[in-house]
Amino acid sequence: MINKIIAVFRSNPTVLRERFMARFAGKTIIVHDGLSIGWVSELVKEAGGGAHFRIDARRQPGRRPTPIEWVVHQQLLPHKLPMPFLVKVEDERLLVRHLMRNDMPVHPSEIYWMLTEFPDNHHLLLSVAGKGFIVKRGMSVAENAVNLNATWAGSEDEF
Repeated sequence: MINKIIAVFRSNPTVLRERFMARFAGKTIIVHDGLSIGWVSELVKEAGGGAHFRIDARRQPGRRPTPIEWVVHQQLLPHKLPMPFLVKVEDERLLVRHLMRNDMPVHPSEIYWMLTEFPDNHHLLLSVAGKGFIVKRGMSVAENAVNLNATWAGSEDEF
């Protein structure tokens, strides 16, 4: 009987995932454990940089986590990616890539290039399944170079 009472008050993972996907589909999230004021000011200078949602993972969820708290703390953080990391939310999947290189966050201008490299270059791919996600690892965590030529359609002589 007590288990049934507790279950009524416990968050349903399927509902949390569905609410998260409905709210954030087509958007990007930067998960971090503290960002410098200088880095954030550079981010908002970038075209569209202010549109990235940012969530500080140091803040622990309450007894009834919000959908984004559930995804960050239950689905993403257990994979121990370096922070900050970028999450691109699509209809049925999350593409994740960390934003670190040489033990420092990359310049915010590189985020655009990283987004253009999805889905080919990612550290994690989480696909909607069951009560949560199925996780597939992509490139090595040690790898995080950006291929600036990958999206360039012109020749080297054109600017």
